[in-house]
Amino acid sequence: MKQITSGTEIVLLGTAGGPRLRTNRAGIASAVVVGDALYLVDFGYGACRQSKLAGLDLGHLRAGFVTHLHSDHIADLANLLLFGWYENLENVTRPVRLYGPGSRGRVAAPSADLRAQDVVCPDDPMPGFAATIGHLTQAFATDINDRMRDNGRSHPGRLLAAYDIELPASVPFDPETAAAPPMDPLTVYRDDRVEVTAVLVQHAPMSPAYAFRFDTADGSVVFSGDTGVCDNVITLATGADVLVHEVIDEQWVQRTHGAVDTPRARATIAHHTTAHTPIPDVGRVAQKAGVGTLVLNHLVPAQIDRPRWHEAGEHFTGRLIVGEDLERIPLVP
Repeated sequence: MKQITSGTEIVLLGTAGGPRLRTNRAGIASAVVVGDALYLVDFGYGACRQSKLAGLDLGHLRAGFVTHLHSDHIADLANLLLFGWYENLENVTRPVRLYGPGSRGRVAAPSADLRAQDVVCPDDPMPGFAATIGHLTQAFATDINDRMRDNGRSHPGRLLAAYDIELPASVPFDPETAAAPPMDPLTVYRDDRVEVTAVLVQHAPMSPAYAFRFDTADGSVVFSGDTGVCDNVITLATGADVLVHEVIDEQWVQRTHGAVDTPRARATIAHHTTAHTPIPDVGRVAQKAGVGTLVLNHLVPAQIDRPRWHEAGEHFTGRLIVGEDLERIPLVP
């Protein structure tokens, strides 16, 4: 790796989990800044505005990574596509490489005893990441074609290139029965500043879903993405300096949904308790991985009267940070 003298830092652009509009936190998005190179992880609502508030220059963006295709992680991709022109994205010397999950392959069965709904877009009901970018471009074709002709803007294909992460045949992934089988980290991207590796994580039925690790000359950071407790995360994070991990208040889940016995409530509890990581378990994951710093991110709920986030520290002996929007964290303190 090329030595970066100015240091490497993590910027928490938005720290709220879930598809809700919040007054105190933006949607989930993070940045890794390595010298003058910028990398983004997830594009929750407000990600582009938060980048602006953080003083980050999209003209320095080299690559972006999407952990999974839930709306709260990709809502701002359209703004990157449509507003990036005017935020120095045209200054990139080659297309920014964007990576995300491929197609699940088939629509998941309804959870618990929920009634099956009609499928939207039956001709392409489960597009992967690259196809999703293609569909966004098509949806905004009127604007894009007008901007290119009226404002002289570049074709989006010169600025952004989207790729599905391809799993090797040796990984026995199955969206129904093996959403996160044990696997060795897979190299997704490499340049003179970073090497980015990934593993599958447990966020079924939304799958494939990934965690990402950035290794730099200054150290390493792992982003868990959305996941339940998952051994692959521990594998990926072992020896890392910083683990940025999602977290859910499991007591809040029971208070909010446990009093009503309906199919929707049961499905909600099942999702929250299996596809996300409770507060005590986040600390245990970080402890097993041996990381120096644990950063709590993708907070669910994002607004709460009785926050318990600090309790993750009861199971972790390193430094604990409860993430806040626009917080900057040096990779190595």
